[in-house]
Amino acid sequence: MTDYKSPWMDDELEMFRDAARRFVENEIVPNDTRWREQHHVDREIWNKAGEVGLLCTDIPADYGGVGGDARHEAVVAEEMGGHGITSLGHTVHSIVAHYLLNHGTEEQKHRWLPRMATGELVGAIAMTEPGAGSDLKAVKMRAIREGGEYVLNGSKTFISNGLHAGLVGVVARTDPDAGSKGISIIMVETPGLAGYRVGRVLDKIGQNGWDTAEMFFDDCRVPADCLLGPVEGQGFVQLMRDLPYERALLAVGGVAAMEYALRLTVEYARSRKLFGQTLLEMQNTRFKLAEVKAQVHVARLFIDDCIGKLAAGKLDTVTASMAKLWITEAQCRVMDECLQLFGGYGYTTEYPIAKLYVDARVQRIYGGASEVMKEIVARSL
Repeated sequence: MTDYKSPWMDDELEMFRDAARRFVENEIVPNDTRWREQHHVDREIWNKAGEVGLLCTDIPADYGGVGGDARHEAVVAEEMGGHGITSLGHTVHSIVAHYLLNHGTEEQKHRWLPRMATGELVGAIAMTEPGAGSDLKAVKMRAIREGGEYVLNGSKTFISNGLHAGLVGVVARTDPDAGSKGISIIMVETPGLAGYRVGRVLDKIGQNGWDTAEMFFDDCRVPADCLLGPVEGQGFVQLMRDLPYERALLAVGGVAAMEYALRLTVEYARSRKLFGQTLLEMQNTRFKLAEVKAQVHVARLFIDDCIGKLAAGKLDTVTASMAKLWITEAQCRVMDECLQLFGGYGYTTEYPIAKLYVDARVQRIYGGASEVMKEIVARSL
């Protein structure tokens, strides 16, 4: 529909995109409906993704990663979003890897990153609690030092990749009286851990193939060297520093999903006949799709600029927040307009547009709600 090509793409990335696309089309798309019905992917898909080099693509080879940069992560996110896939929590896995890369000790990086790259360990970040969502200062989860161990007590909810998570970055209070300076991240290996259990896999209105679970920690003991970084109390700062990466990747997936929805809707409008003409021949349809195309193209230009900056290490918090805010809000508008043009068919799960519609809604919530993004941007005025 356009000859536009992202300026950050090159021949090597085109080859990588071909490999990612084949994997998505051959290994994920055929299983997506079943995964949505069971509310989680099959565990082995993580190992398969690791085998073909789609995990930890921007982690240095010295730590077992592919050795690419943020553009490689963007390609994977685009191929997922461009096929309407939300079942494999690749983005969250990459975010956890980046916490280790940016804040972990050398020993921690060598201990965990190679196993994340192969899919042996699935990553999750446990921030949200029943009473603490966007306000991380309200976290009540405890991680108290006792000799050479931390003892974890508390619960987490809305944890993406929670069912299969083998390595969880647990946001907890290591000093109950120090406010935000008393928050740390404890990297917890869950297999065989006494006192740890996964609760319900939550039933959501969308993204049903992606497991979102509760976690419970009851006197869980982990070695003291599982503290992310060299000293306690850095968790809040670590989280804030890595949020631009997370928000940019969420926006990348949003743009790809919008482009996919536009393609589907134009194809449908060309073939659907109504009152003796195709839907696309009707002026209202053309005008609506023109508005959609304009929004999608603006989103594409914005995210391409962000990807370039992210790969160069120059994406700031405010720009990432604006991208996450504008693109996810536009994504929901676009999905609504496209679904409307499908009429009653758009309300049935037989058509991909219905899944794109419900999957989009949470984009304005997780990774920092739109209201939080507005506050961050407003502080820069």
